[in-house]
Amino acid sequence: MDNNFSNYSDPQVFTRESVGARSGFVANVFAWMFGALIITAVLSYLFGSQESLVRLLYSETGMTPLGWIVTLAPIGLVLLMSFGFQKLSAGALMAVFMLYAALMGASLGFIFIAFELGTIFLAFIISAGMFALMAIAGYTTKMDLTRFGNILMMALVGVVIASVVNMFLGSQMMDTIICIVGVLVFTGLIAFDMQNIKKNAAYAMANPEAGRKMAIMSALSLYLNFINLFLMLLRLLSSRD
Repeated sequence: MDNNFSNYSDPQVFTRESVGARSGFVANVFAWMFGALIITAVLSYLFGSQESLVRLLYSETGMTPLGWIVTLAPIGLVLLMSFGFQKLSAGALMAVFMLYAALMGASLGFIFIAFELGTIFLAFIISAGMFALMAIAGYTTKMDLTRFGNILMMALVGVVIASVVNMFLGSQMMDTIICIVGVLVFTGLIAFDMQNIKKNAAYAMANPEAGRKMAIMSALSLYLNFINLFLMLLRLLSSRD
């Protein structure tokens, strides 16, 4: 699920001279995000289409020890990046982020087994379009989205709790409601995170080491938003088949 890592600075540091620095910082954020998404996409396809790789994670009796590691390790890596932000170097954060993207790719290989390729492609296209639209909206709006961000984070907690409860209930209707709310939450968080990235850019570029670390953490936030939006849409589209 999403984590907001981008609120590290005072937006008052912006000046007209910082426009170029802002663009450079935002470009770095998207470079890291797209790089991570490419790694995830390639590995998810390989682990979903190559039987030898599938057997590394799943056996006839269930998930293998490696499968559990691949599934649970990303949670620990996100916590490591979040709580270790001050102590870890930019290079270390980058390495952890790329490892996280790789493990996510391996764990998401199941979608190529559970869903039709056309449904996966459609969910990806819709996710990409919604992400682009909300990223532009968040970057260009003059409205302060802080209040909405707080509401969205509370809604996200609700989605997580409802998802855990529904694991035991197995209600299709509840799952559909969770997915619809999830789509709304993650699209909103994209705009919220983009506004924070814009606010933080001048400070980040004025502090090179901190700026590199902030770019990676901001990329992680957008990456998580996109992945979760994609998965919610994929579940919604598959329920209509």
